[in-house]
Amino acid sequence: MTQAHQHTSHGDIGHHGHGHGGGHGGTQHGDSGQAEILELDAEVLAEYIASITAWLPLKAEPRQIVDLGCGTGAGTFALLERFPEAHVTAVDASAGHLQFLREKACARGVSDRVRTVQTDLDTSRWPDLGTPDLVWASASMHHMAHPDRALRSVHELLAPGGMFAVVELDGFPRFLPADAPEGRPGLEERAHKATDSFHAEHVPHRGADWGPMLAAAGFDVQDERTITVDIAGNRSEAVGRYAHGSLQRIRGAAAPTLSPEDLAALDELLDVNSPHCVLYRDDLAVRTERTVWAAHRS
Repeated sequence: MTQAHQHTSHGDIGHHGHGHGGGHGGTQHGDSGQAEILELDAEVLAEYIASITAWLPLKAEPRQIVDLGCGTGAGTFALLERFPEAHVTAVDASAGHLQFLREKACARGVSDRVRTVQTDLDTSRWPDLGTPDLVWASASMHHMAHPDRALRSVHELLAPGGMFAVVELDGFPRFLPADAPEGRPGLEERAHKATDSFHAEHVPHRGADWGPMLAAAGFDVQDERTITVDIAGNRSEAVGRYAHGSLQRIRGAAAPTLSPEDLAALDELLDVNSPHCVLYRDDLAVRTERTVWAAHRS
């Protein structure tokens, strides 16, 4: 994608210079840092991704699946596990992410069930992606410059009766308690607020209601479900690294509008040499929401 679209698995910030990451179009800049965040996202939220794949109201078990804006493969591998007979075509703009995904497929012994396609999904003509029974798009649709066109392309792509699952998120997760950090309580919320104008300009479709847009593109929206994520930090040592990587990305977009005091406090949370670094806190949690729309091609 263009830098403004740089997809992170959750939300776009700081790859200026993300979402679930994968997205669809452009620079290789920051690929390895982005891949790390996507991998942490996949690790920390694995049970939630699995619960979404288990919930999908499918008419039959899919054999051919397309993962649009696949990033490093969180959805791809969850789908391969959920549907053991299925093959997945993983589509992304980032050659680096697709290479990483192929290496993981090899290591997991499923490379014969995965095909990767590098393309920018904002181009008017998509490459041949087969005739899938299921198309999965997690945290990628809001990066599309022309989402209406992309939705119509998915509708044309799907087999009759096939399903399109759109998973979206409400932005970066929150990690800190409301009274943290000491001396600057509420800092995390202010940092998120400081990124609002960045998002309004670069990812205007983030947080959109995809139901009406899916219906307008000819889909029959079967169901919609919002999943609330609340994971205690002590559940996984990856939570600290996930918080650190996420706050680092937020800093890039928030810095111009944060007060000097807030910026200094945020930098202390990010400073691995400081005892106050987020990596060493024992009061972290991962709090976010994901919404999934399940729509059939009638």
